[in-house]
Amino acid sequence: MKNTLTSYRNKIIHGLYKGLLKPIFFRQDPEEVHDQMTKVGANLGKYKIGRAMVSGMFDYENAALTQKILGINFENPIGLSAGFDKNGELTDIMPSVGFGFTEIGSITAKKCEGNAKPRLWRLPKSQSLVVNYGLKNDGCEAIAERLRGKKFGIPLGISVAMTNCKENLDLTAAVKDYEKAFRTMEPFASYITVNVSCPNLEHGQPFLAPHKLDYLFDVLDEIPTLKPIFIKMSPDLAKKELANMLDVAWHHRIHGIITTNLTKKRDNQKIMDEYLPELGGMSGKVVQDAADAMLAFIYKKAKKRFILIGSGGVFTAADAYKKIRLGASLVQMITGMIYEGPQVIGEINRGLAELLKRDGYANIHQAIGADNC
Repeated sequence: MKNTLTSYRNKIIHGLYKGLLKPIFFRQDPEEVHDQMTKVGANLGKYKIGRAMVSGMFDYENAALTQKILGINFENPIGLSAGFDKNGELTDIMPSVGFGFTEIGSITAKKCEGNAKPRLWRLPKSQSLVVNYGLKNDGCEAIAERLRGKKFGIPLGISVAMTNCKENLDLTAAVKDYEKAFRTMEPFASYITVNVSCPNLEHGQPFLAPHKLDYLFDVLDEIPTLKPIFIKMSPDLAKKELANMLDVAWHHRIHGIITTNLTKKRDNQKIMDEYLPELGGMSGKVVQDAADAMLAFIYKKAKKRFILIGSGGVFTAADAYKKIRLGASLVQMITGMIYEGPQVIGEINRGLAELLKRDGYANIHQAIGADNC
């Protein structure tokens, strides 16, 4: 009876979002909508009644979805990708939305205003976004102060990157920038992601070069921490480039890999919209195939050396389950939530539990890599 009522509730919320709220949101500037929703979420998270109301609308629990990974307990495998909660303003409300974990940032050593507006566009026919924020955030010291004293209801990932400024054209300065952000944010994190693949920086992506990535982690390896460390990869790497980066990761204190960040490739058959901005990286369905291919490649090549988080194009339980069966232990999303509504997190988790039962798995960890042996 409870499952029937929950399913009915989700259909109502889904219909409300797709039929009423989404058309209103999609007629407004996407960055303004994002900022408005961030304020709403932050305010709801401040109060017990707000958190309880959101939880009652969206949350879903099933023991088959629980895992312990790198010493961290995850109630379900669906997480919010970095890039949505840039400044750690939504950590109070995200557990109530139904996420199993959340990742904030990317956070840099210095405050950064990001690239000029407009810097966020929708590609509705392609079910994607074009993002050119340029690592806009309040800086590590301000965000650390915001997080100080908080208790997080779900694991908190923190993504760090280098500040988008001309000073970081110098390699040594860029590494010091990463180091400051890492040291400042490490005390608050369940795990830390080193983002070397943001496609929207004025100085490019220098740490995709293996010798520079090696230098960066020579420095980061010296920072005392027991927290797991992830690295976020670009979907636009050729297999040889990716293999070279994996060789570097193998020799450093890197526990996991997030596949993937945004794509800048415009020659993609999944792009169906007439207007496509020249600047920015693309998320959503446009990047899904490349992200899945990279996930499968790394899982096969690394032989379970790294924990993998799959990201890119997750709109349904089937999308998430495919990533898990290709080798992902966890899955992240943003764009699918924007297009489908916040109730989609619970829908995906419910769908995953049903898919596991269908395939005879008692727990989700049994399905990891099942299609990529």
